[in-house]
Amino acid sequence: MNITREFPVIETERLVLRRITEADAGSVLSYLSDEDVMRYYGLSPFQTIDDALAEIDWYDKIFSEETGIRWGITIKGQDEVIGSCGFHRMVSQHHRSEIGFELSKTYWGQGFASEAVSTILNYGFEHLHLNRIEALIEPANLSSQKLVIKHGFLKEGLLRSYEYTRGKFDDLFMYSLLKRDFIIL
Repeated sequence: MNITREFPVIETERLVLRRITEADAGSVLSYLSDEDVMRYYGLSPFQTIDDALAEIDWYDKIFSEETGIRWGITIKGQDEVIGSCGFHRMVSQHHRSEIGFELSKTYWGQGFASEAVSTILNYGFEHLHLNRIEALIEPANLSSQKLVIKHGFLKEGLLRSYEYTRGKFDDLFMYSLLKRDFIIL
């Protein structure tokens, strides 16, 4: 899949997508401690700076192991991380990965998530040589479903009791986007 050894910084019209570092732990804690942001994240809301640091360690681990990449979302001219997006569970043999994203509630409804997702989809197909990108989304998470559908993902089915999170089994819809169907918005 060829993740570059140097972490790629990507600029869009309004955003800079960059590596998240330990210096960003306060920002990460700020939005990942919000119950509304974490509702469909698969983890309980973060309580401490150590929770945020563990998440950042995971971002570093998937990058170093070449099983994923997670960018911090920042607004141009501001360096505060307001969310993240990226790929995880990359399987190079099959040229596929899952996509994930979240955004601070303060910035919902302004098109930032869509702008970031469009950019990383392009990066995944062009630079990581992915052929298939999957999105696993809880049925109640209508906003994320609308976002991936907007970007051309197709719903393939329901994965019943697919994950055990926060003390319960969760069903997840499987969405996918193939490189041949990808259109930059």
